[in-house]
Amino acid sequence: MPTMSIQQDAKSFTEESLGEWLGQHGIPNYRVGQILRWIYHQGAYSFSEMTDLSKDLRKFLSERLFISRLETEQVQTSRDGSRKYLFRLKDGQYIQSVLIPERGRWTLCVSSQVGCGMGCKFCLTGRDGLVRNLEPSEIVNQVCAVRDALGEPDSVTNIVFMGMGEPLANYNSVVQAIQTITGNNGLQFSGRRVSLSTAGLVPRMDDLGRDVRVGLAVSLNAADNDTRNRLMPINRTYPIEMLLSACRRFSLPPRWMIMFEYVLIAGVNDAPTDAERLAKLLRPLRAKINLIPFNPYEGTEFRRPEEGAILAFQKVLLDRHYTAVIRRSKGGDIGAACGQLCPEICNNGQAREG
Repeated sequence: MPTMSIQQDAKSFTEESLGEWLGQHGIPNYRVGQILRWIYHQGAYSFSEMTDLSKDLRKFLSERLFISRLETEQVQTSRDGSRKYLFRLKDGQYIQSVLIPERGRWTLCVSSQVGCGMGCKFCLTGRDGLVRNLEPSEIVNQVCAVRDALGEPDSVTNIVFMGMGEPLANYNSVVQAIQTITGNNGLQFSGRRVSLSTAGLVPRMDDLGRDVRVGLAVSLNAADNDTRNRLMPINRTYPIEMLLSACRRFSLPPRWMIMFEYVLIAGVNDAPTDAERLAKLLRPLRAKINLIPFNPYEGTEFRRPEEGAILAFQKVLLDRHYTAVIRRSKGGDIGAACGQLCPEICNNGQAREG
């Protein structure tokens, strides 16, 4: 009796590789678009739903492929309307995604790794290091799961790779996920509505600008190497000069700008002189600046600046004609604010279903 081969995840394929797989089994290439549209446009989780495919083809696909989904372990809802999703992966690991309400739209912050290996001193996610990379399907399925939970295909309007992990350290999986998220037969997000944040993995920044068209955010957090070395170990390998050189090389469409994220930490990088150095540093670039007051968590050595210091820092940048926005991080009461995500199951009170 012949043995059946192990089923493959249909969401693990690119459009090209799915076409190759179908071709190996004598199935015409036009079926690729049909299958992918059922999965990503219609939200199908079984091939039996794909009514424009023949019964024989549906049976054939069902025997060889499956359509993966994430298991939602917990949903916590913040007082400000943000929702933190805890997803259980197939190997028992956990990741978190955060859905953020913003002026009539929903922005979804997705994770690219379980944990993080960057070791940034102000970020809880990297406290215990990197556990593993996410597969492309595990990244895309965060978007699928939240859209399913909201019940409206167009409810999520923006995607930001600012959750757990350094996206460029999981480069191939992240790029494949972005291609699915922005593809015509995928989730159809405009590249303008997808942003990726990096701590400064310089070699991969060049690759990113070549391979996909998405917004770039750079987690800078200091305007001098001594301070950035203290906050971000990656700066010892790729110091500010190398990082900004990569930013100048990055392929930007007309009117696009690079977002520089700057976590304000009391007594470390929040003085007006720091703001002046930052303004001078970024002058040659098409830059806008997100100022993020530090979000405290248990065990941290850092403090959030006073409001007056935050506003004074912003004023220096505004006076030098930068777009500088203070990002009031949402979800702090449920551990969902910037820098607070962690790979452990967090039971900070009873979760409320969103």
